[in-house]
Amino acid sequence: MASSTSPASAPAAVLCALLALAAALGARAGPLSPAYYEESCPHVYDTVRRVIQEARVGDPRIPASLIRLHFHDCFVNGCDGSLLLDDAGAMQSEKNALPNRGSARGFEVVDGIKAALESACPGVVSCADILALAAEISVELSGGPNWNVFLGRRDGMTANFDGANNLPAPTDDLDLLRQKFSDFNLDDTDFVALQGAHTIGRAQCRLFHDRLYNFSGSMQPDQTMDLAYLSELRQSCPASDSESTALSNLDPPTPDAFDNSYYGNILCNRGLLQSDQGMLSAPGGAAAPTAPIVGRFAASQADFFQSFATAMVKMGNIAPLTGSMGEIRRNCRVVNWG
Repeated sequence: MASSTSPASAPAAVLCALLALAAALGARAGPLSPAYYEESCPHVYDTVRRVIQEARVGDPRIPASLIRLHFHDCFVNGCDGSLLLDDAGAMQSEKNALPNRGSARGFEVVDGIKAALESACPGVVSCADILALAAEISVELSGGPNWNVFLGRRDGMTANFDGANNLPAPTDDLDLLRQKFSDFNLDDTDFVALQGAHTIGRAQCRLFHDRLYNFSGSMQPDQTMDLAYLSELRQSCPASDSESTALSNLDPPTPDAFDNSYYGNILCNRGLLQSDQGMLSAPGGAAAPTAPIVGRFAASQADFFQSFATAMVKMGNIAPLTGSMGEIRRNCRVVNWG
């Protein structure tokens, strides 16, 4: 990892830095509220929904991509839209960090949403709030739960390239993943529920190639994988190309429907990523805290939906800039003075 701070200290360091910056600038925080734009931009939800609906007609992957952008934003610097910033001078974009490079997508849709909102209510809706709204709408449009999105975030004015290199990764072992979520006060139920976003979308072969051919340097496949599933994946993900960007469905039975099928796959040893299957099958008893939750969500879609909505609200509350902190970017890719 390229991060200069340890995984455990990174969130605390980010929060302390934000608080110090706010104090230095005399910034004031304010509460988030579902009704934040009720008077200043009353059609914000409908506008975001319209742009996403139009985008997904030509690209069914867009909902999954937008959910992932919100997640990758909140886990670096808090939910401040920092992921959306392009390179500028000495500032390296989070888009170029290893977990995002070549896989984070949907930025043009965010640009389209921002342009529509700037036309309707200039300088009012933050890019950070656009990501939060886009994630909820993407889940709902895919058949998943809805929830009240708390709004009022403001946009950060710098990216954190090193922090983005420390995002939870599909190859992280279960203990490390649980710790990375716990660092942001997300418990095991939140963790397993948020992983359920993998019920829609695709993953590149390079992210699970080692599970098919050389798991943990063993020169053998991951022994927890269903053999028929292993054979199927090997057909589209050849041994000769460990960096293949060929796509496989994260949830083959219902790849574009937000449901609890993902957890049933895991119970059948058909989780695509190590981070998926590890919640049930991690060695040495590591999965003891998460396996029962996987089983619970596989048995009850309602339970999964409720837990997912709760976890998304909690994630959306990670170190937001509010009140007079940060700014409202006119263009999500650059700070206003850039």
